Amino acid sequence: MANTAFAPNNATTVTSAANFIPEIWSDEIIASYKKNLVLANLVMKMNFKGKKGDTVHIPAPGRGNASLKSKTDAVTLIVDTASEVQVSINKHYEYSRLIEDIAEVQALNSMRNFYTSDAGYALAKQVDTDLIQLGRSANGGTADSARYTGGFIGGDGTTAFDYSANSSAGNASALTDAAIRRTIQRLDDNDTPMDGRFFIIPPSSRNTLMGLARYTEQAFVGDGNAIRNGEIGNLYGIPVFTSSNADHASATAAYPASGTSIGRVCLMGHKESMVLVEQVGIRSQVQYKQEYLATLFTSDTLYGVAALRNAATTGAATSSSMFALVVPS
Repeated sequence: MANTAFAPNNATTVTSAANFIPEIWSDEIIASYKKNLVLANLVMKMNFKGKKGDTVHIPAPGRGNASLKSKTDAVTLIVDTASEVQVSINKHYEYSRLIEDIAEVQALNSMRNFYTSDAGYALAKQVDTDLIQLGRSANGGTADSARYTGGFIGGDGTTAFDYSANSSAGNASALTDAAIRRTIQRLDDNDTPMDGRFFIIPPSSRNTLMGLARYTEQAFVGDGNAIRNGEIGNLYGIPVFTSSNADHASATAAYPASGTSIGRVCLMGHKESMVLVEQVGIRSQVQYKQEYLATLFTSDTLYGVAALRNAATTGAATSSSMFALVVPS
């Protein structure tokens, strides 16, 4: 007589245990992570996975000039002592949930879908935040999150942003065509390659562009079949992306006293202006905690970011491949 206690129908299968299989969590989170990245998809990315160490040294050689070759003379040797950019891998972020068995049993399967999507979004937003805030160093700016200096105002692209102007409300002004063209010229003047450029703007600037006819007609054209990761069109040959994560020029009680923002930063740059080094990519781990009768789910990543070619002085950048414009929130 067969022992029904061990009948196949009573076995735990990959379907009934799906919520406890890490691979499923990982696949869904990685998909969500990649979907929500904006700036991280546009800048240089280096894979440091599986390697030891906490600092990556990236050589930064200077550009050379061609020399006139005269007959019978030897060639002219170019002497260059390359500098380096150091990237500290010091950013370790995680997203964890403790799911009790009663919730696991009674909740809909969509609960897992929400957690994996939310984990991917949270980690992607953090990576993008760290990259976007590197824009504070553009134009010789400061990294002080309370009183940003260094960018130009969006109204003309020439006037320096002043956080203390207009009764400490700042002199940020709405994005204009003149400011965009002036910023493009700055990249051109610095011999920044045309290919690989990007322009990231906050929602307030997207609203401005949508109100200008020329940007909804020919000068601002996007491929409707390829809108991705915040991309909203192509402006003078440069892909434009909108991100609610665009940095604030000030978001503390220091300026203004009310603690409200006095502007947001638009960034126009080249993919080699920043670098993202990943030592541990998005990974997910699931562990059953018997003492809680619950499942611990954690997703994390370990990485570092650094500016490569945007250390420049305001208005006289010689090596910058990124510029900042400050616009109203």
